[in-house]
Amino acid sequence: MRVREPDEVCAQAVDLARDAAASVSRAAAVGEHVGVEADADRVVTHLFICLDPAYRGWRWAVTLARASRAKNVTVSESVLVPGPDAILAPDWVPWRERLLPGDLGVGDLLPASADDERLVPALPLDGEEGIGLWLAQVADLSASVEQPGAESGQAAELLPVQARVLSMIGRDDAAVRWHGGHQGPDSPLAGAAPAPCSGCGFFIRLSWPLGQAFGVCANAYAPDDGRVVSVDHGCGAHSEAMSVSGSELSALVTDEFRYDLIDLPGVSVEETDFEPLDGA
Repeated sequence: MRVREPDEVCAQAVDLARDAAASVSRAAAVGEHVGVEADADRVVTHLFICLDPAYRGWRWAVTLARASRAKNVTVSESVLVPGPDAILAPDWVPWRERLLPGDLGVGDLLPASADDERLVPALPLDGEEGIGLWLAQVADLSASVEQPGAESGQAAELLPVQARVLSMIGRDDAAVRWHGGHQGPDSPLAGAAPAPCSGCGFFIRLSWPLGQAFGVCANAYAPDDGRVVSVDHGCGAHSEAMSVSGSELSALVTDEFRYDLIDLPGVSVEETDFEPLDGA
């Protein structure tokens, strides 16, 4: 592939290009001429170092052109372009991919997309991911309740059932996230616990199938009160933890090798000469 050579007349017009760059900024912001590139026939771009501290590593790019058989060179455009060492903003990432747990604030909306793989329709034609989960949702979430103020024996209204429920992918993602987080078995809190949550009276299991491995802590004094915890998590507020009796406390240790000097009435520490201790 033949490399296009810059038009000689346009390439020689360095001063014209510099003046064009200075006209859109400040003369002091236009530095050394660092090159010229051929863009097309009789079209070249001159590059100057940008001295503005806000654009470190950037360059002024001034494009010059001339008509066929003409000797006059004209300015097409003057812009700032990043050089090889320019400081650039990171690549743009869609907001949905930038979200992190805890970013959602009061009044914010985060609707799940129609193709969210963590969710499936509550009642498809067949398959474990639909009818089985729908029946479980009905059993767990659609219990009959009486309307406030209704007379005894009045017909109860069913709680609404979700249009979509967790898919197996959604359940697996949640289980991995919870088990590997601060409420899992590998946290420092769990490592120092006297027993796991599975044997604690304050542990309330979730419904099937996540209830096989997770529940909610209901101990107001526990660090994880009201949070999902794994069955093998734990803390010092375990319902069956044994308190340490007074007899099990270690004996008081007195340090006999160090002492503090204090002033007494009529005796000043600074004005007193002390003899060294034996063996000192």
